[in-house]
Amino acid sequence: MSNKTNPSWKTYEEIAALVLNQCAAEFGIDRVEGKQKVVAKSGATFEVDARAWTEGNAAHLLVECKKHENTGISQAITSALAWQIIDTDAEGGFMVSPNGLQAGAKFVAAAANIHEIKLDPASTASAWFGEWLGKLRAGFTDNVNVSVSEHLVIKAIDPNGSETIVHDSAKDDTSKL
Repeated sequence: MSNKTNPSWKTYEEIAALVLNQCAAEFGIDRVEGKQKVVAKSGATFEVDARAWTEGNAAHLLVECKKHENTGISQAITSALAWQIIDTDAEGGFMVSPNGLQAGAKFVAAAANIHEIKLDPASTASAWFGEWLGKLRAGFTDNVNVSVSEHLVIKAIDPNGSETIVHDSAKDDTSKL
Protein backbone atom coordinates (compact mmCIF):
# COMPACT_ATOMS: atom_id res chain seq x y z
CA MET A 1 0.00 0.00 0.00
CA SER A 2 1.53 3.27 -1.07
CA ASN A 3 0.25 6.68 -0.14
CA LYS A 4 1.60 9.98 1.19
CA THR A 5 1.36 8.95 4.85
CA ASN A 6 2.94 5.53 4.26
CA PRO A 7 5.02 5.56 1.07
CA SER A 8 6.25 2.21 -0.23
CA TRP A 9 9.92 3.02 0.53
CA LYS A 10 9.04 3.61 4.19
CA THR A 11 7.27 0.25 4.37
CA TYR A 12 10.27 -1.36 2.64
CA GLU A 13 12.56 0.08 5.36
CA GLU A 14 10.29 -1.26 8.10
CA ILE A 15 10.15 -4.71 6.50
CA ALA A 16 13.94 -4.72 6.09
CA ALA A 17 14.36 -4.02 9.82
CA LEU A 18 11.85 -6.77 10.63
CA VAL A 19 13.66 -9.28 8.37
CA LEU A 20 17.05 -8.38 9.86
CA ASN A 21 15.62 -8.85 13.36
CA GLN A 22 14.27 -12.28 12.38
CA CYS A 23 17.65 -13.28 10.92
CA ALA A 24 19.88 -11.45 13.41
CA ALA A 25 21.83 -14.53 14.53
CA GLU A 26 23.03 -15.14 10.95
CA PHE A 27 24.86 -11.82 11.10
CA GLY A 28 26.04 -11.99 14.71
CA ILE A 29 23.71 -9.22 15.84
CA ASP A 30 21.37 -9.12 18.80
CA ARG A 31 18.67 -6.71 17.61
CA VAL A 32 17.72 -4.15 14.98
CA GLU A 33 16.10 -0.81 15.76
CA GLY A 34 14.15 1.24 13.20
CA LYS A 35 14.90 4.62 11.63
CA GLN A 36 16.90 6.97 13.83
CA LYS A 37 19.44 9.76 13.87
CA VAL A 38 23.07 8.98 14.69
CA VAL A 39 25.54 11.70 15.69
CA ALA A 40 28.95 11.16 14.12
CA LYS A 41 32.50 12.04 15.20
CA SER A 42 32.60 14.80 12.56
CA GLY A 43 29.63 16.52 14.19
CA ALA A 44 27.30 15.52 11.35
CA THR A 45 24.02 13.80 12.12
CA PHE A 46 22.98 10.94 9.85
CA GLU A 47 19.46 9.59 9.57
CA VAL A 48 19.80 5.82 9.14
CA ASP A 49 17.01 3.53 7.97
CA ALA A 50 17.76 1.13 10.82
CA ARG A 51 20.56 0.34 13.25
CA ALA A 52 21.71 -3.09 14.36
CA TRP A 53 23.42 -3.86 17.66
CA THR A 54 25.60 -6.73 18.77
CA GLU A 55 25.02 -8.41 22.13
CA GLY A 56 25.43 -6.03 25.06
CA ASN A 57 25.48 -3.04 22.70
CA ALA A 58 29.19 -3.73 22.14
CA ALA A 59 29.02 -2.58 18.51
CA HIS A 60 26.53 -1.20 16.02
CA LEU A 61 25.96 -1.56 12.29
CA LEU A 62 24.10 0.89 10.04
CA VAL A 63 21.29 -0.13 7.68
CA GLU A 64 20.58 1.65 4.39
CA CYS A 65 17.58 0.67 2.25
CA LYS A 66 17.16 1.64 -1.39
CA LYS A 67 14.07 0.37 -3.17
CA HIS A 68 15.57 0.79 -6.66
CA GLU A 69 13.56 -1.81 -8.54
CA ASN A 70 15.32 -1.47 -11.91
CA THR A 71 19.00 -1.01 -11.03
CA GLY A 72 21.57 -2.20 -8.56
CA ILE A 73 22.94 0.14 -5.92
CA SER A 74 25.75 2.34 -7.21
CA GLN A 75 29.30 2.69 -5.94
CA ALA A 76 28.51 6.30 -4.92
CA ILE A 77 25.57 5.30 -2.70
CA THR A 78 27.58 2.47 -1.16
CA SER A 79 30.51 4.84 -0.56
CA ALA A 80 28.19 7.21 1.31
CA LEU A 81 27.21 4.37 3.65
CA ALA A 82 30.90 3.43 4.00
CA TRP A 83 31.69 6.99 5.14
CA GLN A 84 28.81 6.93 7.64
CA ILE A 85 30.20 3.66 9.05
CA ILE A 86 33.64 5.27 9.53
CA ASP A 87 32.25 8.54 10.94
CA THR A 88 29.96 6.78 13.46
CA ASP A 89 32.50 4.12 14.54
CA ALA A 90 30.15 1.38 13.31
CA GLU A 91 31.42 -2.17 12.77
CA GLY A 92 29.88 -2.26 9.31
CA GLY A 93 26.47 -2.10 7.73
CA PHE A 94 23.75 -3.57 5.56
CA MET A 95 22.69 -2.34 2.12
CA VAL A 96 19.15 -3.58 1.43
CA SER A 97 17.71 -3.38 -2.09
CA PRO A 98 15.79 -5.50 -4.60
CA ASN A 99 18.71 -5.83 -7.06
CA GLY A 100 21.80 -5.77 -4.87
CA LEU A 101 25.02 -3.92 -5.59
CA GLN A 102 26.60 -2.91 -8.88
CA ALA A 103 30.12 -4.21 -9.58
CA GLY A 104 32.03 -1.18 -8.20
CA ALA A 105 29.79 -1.05 -5.15
CA LYS A 106 30.74 -4.63 -4.28
CA PHE A 107 34.40 -3.54 -3.84
CA VAL A 108 33.38 -0.71 -1.50
CA ALA A 109 31.07 -3.02 0.44
CA ALA A 110 33.81 -5.61 0.95
CA ALA A 111 36.23 -2.96 2.23
CA ALA A 112 33.68 -1.43 4.62
CA ASN A 113 32.09 -4.65 5.97
CA ILE A 114 28.77 -3.89 4.27
CA HIS A 115 26.50 -6.91 3.84
CA GLU A 116 24.45 -7.03 0.64
CA ILE A 117 20.80 -7.95 1.26
CA LYS A 118 18.50 -8.49 -1.73
CA LEU A 119 14.93 -8.12 -0.49
CA ASP A 120 12.04 -8.57 -2.91
CA PRO A 121 10.10 -5.29 -3.27
CA ALA A 122 6.78 -7.16 -2.89
CA SER A 123 7.79 -8.43 0.56
CA THR A 124 5.41 -7.78 3.43
CA ALA A 125 5.61 -8.16 7.19
CA SER A 126 3.79 -11.50 6.90
CA ALA A 127 5.70 -12.93 3.91
CA TRP A 128 9.10 -11.93 2.57
CA PHE A 129 11.59 -13.29 0.07
CA GLY A 130 15.25 -12.39 -0.26
CA GLU A 131 18.84 -13.42 -0.76
CA TRP A 132 21.95 -12.91 1.36
CA LEU A 133 25.08 -14.77 2.37
CA GLY A 134 24.73 -16.75 -0.86
CA LYS A 135 21.33 -18.27 -0.05
CA LEU A 136 17.71 -17.62 -1.02
CA ARG A 137 15.50 -16.98 2.02
CA ALA A 138 11.78 -16.78 2.70
CA GLY A 139 9.96 -15.90 5.88
CA PHE A 140 6.35 -16.22 6.89
CA THR A 141 4.48 -15.08 9.99
CA ASP A 142 1.07 -16.40 8.91
CA ASN A 143 -0.07 -19.95 8.19
CA VAL A 144 1.81 -21.33 5.22
CA ASN A 145 1.32 -24.36 2.97
CA VAL A 146 4.64 -25.54 1.56
CA SER A 147 5.37 -28.07 -1.15
CA VAL A 148 8.72 -28.84 -2.74
CA SER A 149 9.33 -28.90 -6.49
CA GLU A 150 11.77 -27.50 -9.02
CA HIS A 151 9.38 -24.60 -9.65
CA LEU A 152 8.89 -22.19 -6.74
CA VAL A 153 5.80 -20.01 -6.49
CA ILE A 154 5.21 -17.85 -3.43
CA LYS A 155 1.73 -16.37 -3.09
CA ALA A 156 0.39 -13.89 -0.57
CA ILE A 157 -3.27 -14.48 0.21
CA ASP A 158 -5.15 -11.65 1.91
CA PRO A 159 -8.02 -12.23 4.38
CA ASN A 160 -10.54 -11.99 1.51
CA GLY A 161 -8.83 -14.85 -0.32
CA SER A 162 -7.28 -12.70 -3.06
CA GLU A 163 -3.94 -14.09 -4.21
CA THR A 164 -0.86 -12.11 -5.22
CA ILE A 165 2.18 -13.90 -6.63
CA VAL A 166 5.21 -12.67 -4.71
CA HIS A 167 7.72 -14.82 -6.58
CA ASP A 168 7.53 -17.25 -9.51
CA SER A 169 10.82 -18.96 -10.37
CA ALA A 170 9.54 -19.78 -13.86
CA LYS A 171 9.11 -16.05 -14.64
CA ASP A 172 11.67 -14.36 -12.41
CA ASP A 173 15.42 -14.40 -12.69
CA THR A 174 16.48 -14.83 -9.06
CA SER A 175 19.81 -13.19 -9.86
CA LYS A 176 17.83 -9.93 -10.07
CA LEU A 177 16.43 -10.24 -6.53
